Amino acid sequence: MRAFIRFADAISVACAVIASVMLFAAVLIVCWMVLYRALGHSTFWELETAVYLMVASVFLGSPYCLKTNGHVSVDLLAHYLPRRGSDILAIFIGVVGFVVCGYLTYVGAELMLKSLHEGETTGSLWNPPKWPLYLTMPLGLGLTALQYIAEILRATLDLKSAQEGA
Repeated sequence: MRAFIRFADAISVACAVIASVMLFAAVLIVCWMVLYRALGHSTFWELETAVYLMVASVFLGSPYCLKTNGHVSVDLLAHYLPRRGSDILAIFIGVVGFVVCGYLTYVGAELMLKSLHEGETTGSLWNPPKWPLYLTMPLGLGLTALQYIAEILRATLDLKSAQEGA
């Protein structure tokens, strides 16, 4: 179990690094676009590229956000529960999060495959395909579901160690 938790945590950290690089690239592209257009030039690819990178960084950064408790949560109840109750609540929340991420992974995969099959594009002057953008949804949320499994296992281990210590 601990090996799986370490594995999921490592994937989440790798995703965070990739998401950070994508977000940094998007910022550079937008800054370049503003400067280039201020000089009187025009391009057609930079805005969509920046949007693709920002969307991808959100989905790929999601597992790390969960790992570091960066997701929006209300921990008031867990704060006032005894340790055992808090661990049980964490397991329950992990199961719900896993189910939601699993469902969204499935829906995102369907969306991506449909877009790939139909050759869907953005319709802009640059006209890139949409499937790479849609791919980031099942990839990121699938890895977030994997991180939810790690969080469930982590809470289960905490629950077991608390029972053994009592």
